[in-house]
Amino acid sequence: MKLINKSILTVAITLSTASVYYAQETQDTITTTKSKDIEEVILQGVTDIAKDRKTPVAASTIKAAQIIERLGNQEITEILNTTPSVYATKSGGGFGDGGITMRGFESRNIAVMVNGMPVNDMEGGSVYYSNWTGLADVTSFVQAQRGLGSSKLGIASVGGTINFITRAADMKKGGVIRLGVGNNDFLKTSFAYNTGKSENGWSTSFLMSRTAGGTYIENTDFEAYAYYFALGWQPNKKHNFQFMLTSSPQWHDQRTFAPQIQNYINYNPDQDGTPYRQYNSDFGYYTDANGRRVALANRSNYYAKPVMMLNWDWTMNEKSKLSTVLYMSNGRGGGTGDIGRVGPGNRNMQNFVDNTGHFNYDDIFAANQAVDLNNPATTARSTLIRRASVNSHNWYGILANFQHKINDNWNFSVGTDNRYYYGYHYQVVSDLYGASGYKEDGNKNVAPYVANNIYDYKQLSWNPFGGRTAPITDQIGYSNDGEVLWYSGFAQVEYAKDNFSAFVQGSISNQAYQRIDNFVKDGVTRQPNPTTGQIVNTKSGFQNLFGYNVKGGANYNLDEKNNVFANIGYYSKQPFLNSVFPSNFQVVNPSLTNEKIFSAEVGYGFRSSKFNASVNLYRTEWRDRWLRRGSQVFDVADPSAPGGIAKVNGYSEVSGITQVHMGVEVEATYKPIQLIEFQGMLSYGDYRYKGNATGTSFDDNNNPVTPVGTGGNGTLYLDGVKVGGSSNNSIPQVTASLGTTIRPVKNLSVYGTWRYVGKVYSSLDAATFTTIANQERGALQLPDFNLFDVGASFKIKLKDVSQYFTVGFNIYNLLDTTYIQDGSTNIFGNDKITANNDPDKGKTYEEAGRMYKGIATANRVFFGFGRTWAANLSFNF
Repeated sequence: MKLINKSILTVAITLSTASVYYAQETQDTITTTKSKDIEEVILQGVTDIAKDRKTPVAASTIKAAQIIERLGNQEITEILNTTPSVYATKSGGGFGDGGITMRGFESRNIAVMVNGMPVNDMEGGSVYYSNWTGLADVTSFVQAQRGLGSSKLGIASVGGTINFITRAADMKKGGVIRLGVGNNDFLKTSFAYNTGKSENGWSTSFLMSRTAGGTYIENTDFEAYAYYFALGWQPNKKHNFQFMLTSSPQWHDQRTFAPQIQNYINYNPDQDGTPYRQYNSDFGYYTDANGRRVALANRSNYYAKPVMMLNWDWTMNEKSKLSTVLYMSNGRGGGTGDIGRVGPGNRNMQNFVDNTGHFNYDDIFAANQAVDLNNPATTARSTLIRRASVNSHNWYGILANFQHKINDNWNFSVGTDNRYYYGYHYQVVSDLYGASGYKEDGNKNVAPYVANNIYDYKQLSWNPFGGRTAPITDQIGYSNDGEVLWYSGFAQVEYAKDNFSAFVQGSISNQAYQRIDNFVKDGVTRQPNPTTGQIVNTKSGFQNLFGYNVKGGANYNLDEKNNVFANIGYYSKQPFLNSVFPSNFQVVNPSLTNEKIFSAEVGYGFRSSKFNASVNLYRTEWRDRWLRRGSQVFDVADPSAPGGIAKVNGYSEVSGITQVHMGVEVEATYKPIQLIEFQGMLSYGDYRYKGNATGTSFDDNNNPVTPVGTGGNGTLYLDGVKVGGSSNNSIPQVTASLGTTIRPVKNLSVYGTWRYVGKVYSSLDAATFTTIANQERGALQLPDFNLFDVGASFKIKLKDVSQYFTVGFNIYNLLDTTYIQDGSTNIFGNDKITANNDPDKGKTYEEAGRMYKGIATANRVFFGFGRTWAANLSFNF
């Protein structure tokens, strides 16, 4: 089950010197590093922005103008799809639900930062961009650093770092009004204004916006707001203070489970044998009092995450500077799904699918209404309802960084990064689906009770200070909290002289996890560990995990056009909370160990007035990885189910994984004349598992299950298998793009982009690689695909040069290409059909003719969006 992100966003840190310096650099400007430039050589404050021909890391930068011109109604991460080794998709297709990989590693192992501050969730590392709808409007530029990156903090950027640099409060005076429209009733309105800096050093910046509509996928309506306020004060040259408050409360209906290819075809309204890419299996219809057919979502998401931050930059003297940031974030929200079973045969949602492939809520309502919860003989969980899984948190942190210039060549910095996090996890009723309530007996604080208070996910919480939003007797399913303490120190030494620059960096950190189970009585839980039978206390006690990293690199400018660089590093990375307490139980993982990452890279760059190019070669080895893969559907033997096989929602846990990722990346731009520019990139990777691992599968109620065909064998034979994702996503090992920007007349810009994605492998699942035969055939490779995007923007200037209109238009997937962007399963054409009630039982999928573009139609996938569009009009003043 995919829950909402709980990450901490820290916007508008006023390290404006780094932002201004970077804005003044262009790709056409070739500079030689001078010894007096030490303060600009590698890192500034906590932003850690890579500088071309200076910082020895592979980096690509997208500026605000390109974001505004091309983003439209896409996910903000999709703007990075034309950079090497980056694969950003819309995943299930819901608003803000997109996923991203870098060098074959997923977002939870990519360090996402805002102005140098880490924002990945402290429990699981995830980042969900539906929380940050206003981010695109306040971003000055976004930089993707592939590999180790240049951050000094004790974060494990296994795949890389994505750093969003936002505007500060002391920007130039002015404002902008924007209106955006797009396919499926997309509508976005926003207003932003900067006061500029007063004579007394005060400045203010604010933004308000609303975004609503739907996406390309069926029944994915959404509504999101965003507000941003920054207040700056610079009383003198030594001190600079800035306060910031921002949030993006939203709700959106989702598609979280990838349907089978056969269902995309079967449920196509045109019945022409092609897949209906918009198909969403996570909603259905009911008949209202007026006889109308009304859509109702089973899966949805909602969150409000206000963030407050105070930043102080103190320039002590010409050689020393201290940057300090205090921040807090109280996130409130969660995600919905079904819970319980109803009627004869204990039917779940999959037993109420109609001939259009959607849920028949009229039948569900009738079945629920037949259950008498007042009857003492009625068992718990005997109604089928929609629950909301709440995933709220309180997060507080402080980050301090001291920098000192020793002389013209040497510079050092030391600092600390400390955070406290408390997460609330429980379930409440979101819709009773016609039932009188939901009977719960898992909460041993009280006798079995009936919960019937409904928590509507569309009623957004704007309160950043509230604690639990539901009393314990409204909670169902589970109730537990997670407490995380993080404290770390870091240090870095930098050297620069003439054409040479280098750095060595190290950090140490202690991460303490505690799990707290609230469904208890007399201080002990009544749900024993399924393996040991042990009864454990409500509080697990803190488990302290020590981690560290060390890395370094050097860059040498051979001349004014050519440079080379290299970097190397080692991380001892603490695992996430769910690997410390696996299977959602209060027992510490007996084989708990840190994950180890070793990475090395070399690169070459060429810069001239017309042509720029970069080439990088890298190798990363990741040992002792532990992962939990959610949002799975298992085929489990069940004599009472149709065909003898039941569809069970659940998750897998896999330990002892080793991955080796190697590759080469090329990125280039060519500007033969002022009116035209070409951009291109190519990345080729070889990502494989090394050795075997151990996996176990569970249903959503944490009961172990044995998927059909696995035989209960816990060993996963992965050695040499190509790496896929760990959720409903895939990982490509070849990407390429070629784009052209033409400016035929003044103020008009027209662009076109071709993108290729190849060697795409479906995600890892614990039910597949339990035999050596499956290991030998490897992960399922999905079809390669090509996409084309086009767009144009035109600026209309008024007499006052500070005032102008901008009109823009974008078409994505111009040729309406049908392609599979993500795969969730590994079913091959020569696999046999096993369901008892299937007329083709015993045949292979190839023999039964159940194939689509060489892929067995039983595979669960997400098709990419078809042709979509967006247009915008803005007025700057």
